Amino acid sequence: MGLAAAAILTATVAAAQNLDAGKPPAKLFADGCATCHRSPRGLAKGRFSLTLSWFLKDHYATSSDSAKVLAAYLESVDEPPPGAAAKPAKKPARKPARSAPRPPKPAQSQ
Repeated sequence: MGLAAAAILTATVAAAQNLDAGKPPAKLFADGCATCHRSPRGLAKGRFSLTLSWFLKDHYATSSDSAKVLAAYLESVDEPPPGAAAKPAKKPARKPARSAPRPPKPAQSQ
């Protein structure tokens, strides 16, 4: 009887599936993160990929694979678009020069 129960429990655990497997990272974000975060931008800023992945695995993702995929996605949306770094920063338009200052009015004597 004990062996039958152990066999059933083992079969149940083996049949468990990762429901996030194969989902694109944007879908993972939409399903698990969009409730609290409007956008994925800025969520990975200043974080190391490995620690971000561990955090996601411990708190939000169903597996380490989905945590890694989600971490890579969050990092990718924070990178500037290609070519943005190659463009020089635009200089602000110059204001026209003011005319020469006026001399002070002469003091009126009484």
